[in-house]
Amino acid sequence: MKFEMVDGLRQGPTLKVIGVGGGGGNAVEYMVSKEVQGVEFIAANTDNQALESLAAVPTRVILGKEVTRGYGAGGDPDLGRAAAEENRNDIRDAIQGTDMLFVAAGMGGGTGTGAAPVVAEVAKELGVLTVAVVTRPFGRERRTETADAGIIELSRHVDTMITIPNDKLSQLTGESTGFMDVFEKPNQVLLGAVQGIADVITRVGRINVDFADVKTVMSKRGAALMGTGCASGDGRAAEAVDQAVRSPLLEDVDLKGAKAVLVNLTGGPDLQYDEFEDVQEAVTGHTDPEVRVFAGVVIDPDLQDEIRVTVVATGIPNRAMQPGIVVNNAPVTAAVEPHNFERPAYERERQNEPRPPLVAQREGTTGGGERLLSLHEFFTRQAD
Repeated sequence: MKFEMVDGLRQGPTLKVIGVGGGGGNAVEYMVSKEVQGVEFIAANTDNQALESLAAVPTRVILGKEVTRGYGAGGDPDLGRAAAEENRNDIRDAIQGTDMLFVAAGMGGGTGTGAAPVVAEVAKELGVLTVAVVTRPFGRERRTETADAGIIELSRHVDTMITIPNDKLSQLTGESTGFMDVFEKPNQVLLGAVQGIADVITRVGRINVDFADVKTVMSKRGAALMGTGCASGDGRAAEAVDQAVRSPLLEDVDLKGAKAVLVNLTGGPDLQYDEFEDVQEAVTGHTDPEVRVFAGVVIDPDLQDEIRVTVVATGIPNRAMQPGIVVNNAPVTAAVEPHNFERPAYERERQNEPRPPLVAQREGTTGGGERLLSLHEFFTRQAD
């Protein structure tokens, strides 16, 4: 393990979160409401009305002013990508000067699925360490085919990919669980990951993990686990680690396959050295013996009888990139629509490349003609 003892203040790197599409924008708005420190927030969307509703988000980027005219991508990832390409320079301006970027999006719709890879491409062109945190639709939806293809495409342009399947939400429901509370859970996963990393790279530690260590860990391509656990009382160290590595919302991953692990322990003045050792022991119990581990400790005077453990494990073999995911690669002939003529030739030709079919969603109607959506459809519409 690598340890660096430091005192004084640290000039931290720049950390930004960009929410792409409806789901990504909602996630960013949630984080702003929680007053996350040391992070800058951006929202990007093809839907101008949805973007304007995010008044608390300081930087907002409208995508596809000409292509979509501010009306959204209509569930079409190709249109979402074309919109992002149209405003590629605006995306570049928004993330310029960033050291680490989180890309948050709901996969399966138009803007999140199509535009998020463009955002990641721009970030990589700028040399930005890029982490994607995305949600995957309920398995009973056919839009999962579009989401899986989008996840594969996005993973090609990011250093680390974190996937949150909406199917996991069912594990959190109970008699005392509020309806809206359940659908805030994915936002809380992103919040924990971002705040944990922000603590690691912007706060001075007694045993320090620097940004170079974070880059080493995050550059291990593949799936990742990023979790935060909080505990108090006896055995709090092991309990906090267990919470961090067993998030019920994250895609099933096995830490035994991780190539690198970053662990940060934050505690109050009552933190004991043997608790730091307990955290290390608990983490190594979940990983291979030869894995490279970076560990740090931060003392927070505001924490009383509570410790917080952040675990980042990367380089885990990504099942989405392995055989087993069935993708329909039959050629699809693109319809000729007015907005197509405003797109470059290479973009129009891309429509004829193999891609998953875009499935029209069936909706019931009331007698007055209003659309009647199922509960899961209502929430997954945020993915656009």
